[in-house]
Amino acid sequence: MAKIDTLKEIVAKKKERIVLAKQQLPEEELKSRVIGMEPARAFAQAINKPRQMCLIAEVKKASPSKGVIRENFVPVEIAKIYEEAGVQAVSVLTEEDFFGGSLNFLAEVKSAVKLPVLRKDFIIEPYQIYESRVNGADAILLIEDLLSREKLIELIGVAKNVGLECLVEVHDEKALKKVLNLKVPLIGINNRDLHTLEIDPKTTEKLFTLIPKDKTVVVESGIKSSQDVLFLKILGVNAVLIGTAFMESADIRRKVEEIMGW
Repeated sequence: MAKIDTLKEIVAKKKERIVLAKQQLPEEELKSRVIGMEPARAFAQAINKPRQMCLIAEVKKASPSKGVIRENFVPVEIAKIYEEAGVQAVSVLTEEDFFGGSLNFLAEVKSAVKLPVLRKDFIIEPYQIYESRVNGADAILLIEDLLSREKLIELIGVAKNVGLECLVEVHDEKALKKVLNLKVPLIGINNRDLHTLEIDPKTTEKLFTLIPKDKTVVVESGIKSSQDVLFLKILGVNAVLIGTAFMESADIRRKVEEIMGW
């Protein structure tokens, strides 16, 4: 039996959704809504503190590897708990078909907290960047694996024009080289292979040493304990993005404090 390539499935579904979204709200209309919006909140600045491990805490209902993670899922309540716990930024998963997300969650969370908000989704074209800005994102995730060098350059440019920061995610050395050539300031290392969904914490060890010190580095996936966070802090990582461990917990705030050692 052929192995399922989850990333391919997600992207195929995402392309269908973009076509429908454009029919309901044309790109030109979205662009006009961006004009005159308040400036976005400073995401990179929030997650880059000297000698401190910062946390981007994620709001997500489900995932392809685990199914529904949190039955009692109220995005605004979760985001407020994160803010009270002292997290530096909030990530909102908006992908509908595999993660149970919604753009509405992004807009709701943005109005409920004062923290910078990252839209985490599978962004493959400019339409989604205008959509992100209109719905309250301060930063977006761009996954290197989905985008050619030319497309990455284009999307980073569009994001910059509308005042959004980009967290560019890599999973291997080849991807990292491509991204470093583009001189992006924010780099995400994902320990999860998005094709197979397998997690390998050694990914961070291998890649982190190859990244220049002037970059802000965020590590994603598989971070479950205070030991994991301490190891990454000693390594010199700026921030961690954690979702599942918090979403699985009955007491989110206590879990944040336990994992982060706050």
